[in-house]
Amino acid sequence: MSEIRKYAERCLQDEANAILALIPQLDEEFDKAVDLMLNCTGKVIVTGVGKSGNVGAKIAATLSSTGTPAIFMNPLDAFHGDLGMVADGDVVMMISYSGQTDELLRILPYIQHRKLPIIGISGNEDSLLAKYSTCHIKAWVEREACPLNLAPTSSTTAALAIGDALACALIEVRHFEANDFAQFHPGGSIGRRLLTTARDVMWKEDLPIIGPDMLLSDAILHVSAGKLGLCVIMENDKIQGIITDGDIRRAMQNHRERFFEAKVNEVMTKNPKCIQPDMVVSKIQHMMNYFKIHAVLVTDTEGKLLGIVDSFSCEV
Repeated sequence: MSEIRKYAERCLQDEANAILALIPQLDEEFDKAVDLMLNCTGKVIVTGVGKSGNVGAKIAATLSSTGTPAIFMNPLDAFHGDLGMVADGDVVMMISYSGQTDELLRILPYIQHRKLPIIGISGNEDSLLAKYSTCHIKAWVEREACPLNLAPTSSTTAALAIGDALACALIEVRHFEANDFAQFHPGGSIGRRLLTTARDVMWKEDLPIIGPDMLLSDAILHVSAGKLGLCVIMENDKIQGIITDGDIRRAMQNHRERFFEAKVNEVMTKNPKCIQPDMVVSKIQHMMNYFKIHAVLVTDTEGKLLGIVDSFSCEV
């Protein structure tokens, strides 16, 4: 391994250790913080200076996208108009590893005057931030991953991890669901997978349908022409099974000399996976991965074939 990669490995190991060391530091103060945000009638205002501010902005974004309204306030701008965003019913989250950051502590009297609860996150439980916080979450790290033990590295990673832990806990206690998440991400790929349904992406024109008595030698042509790598076997408008190009290859190996005499119903899968048209793409993908298949049939409540969804259709 090169020296450069050794440096990177050491950094990643130090930061991983810092995160794991947070677990025994969790106590009832974490529970109080979750309770404060869960019962917040306004919004969560996250604030911090420098690197802690960068972490705070990410925490606010994560909270907002998972059902807890939150915004970031730069304490350096707070006394130049941004304090106007603070309102009754809000909860303030303040982040400072030392817990002694002057620019942050300057807004403490204002927050206290408004009688707003304060969630402090720092590595120093004896700090002024810890003293004046309604609840204080300790995020102490043994050392920074920085070789000089100076640049905020492990400490900012720890603060970020605590923010994620708070967001995840709130997701659980709020019973926040995937569809709720999708409402806040309608423009991204995550939202598309969570909101798009089988009806939106299924193949429904010129479906590759064949009968159960068709010879496998003829079925090859239909599977190829269908461009989905499969054919649906139907008789009297009822689904009898499905046959894929993989089924045909295996049949060629197993039947050998009598392959050209074999019929579709001898090798077809008799109980293909079927879904309803309103199933969302994210669940379809999970289903395909679980059963190790590349396509499912879309049917109505009476079992009538409506379409086919394959793995490529799900790439929305």
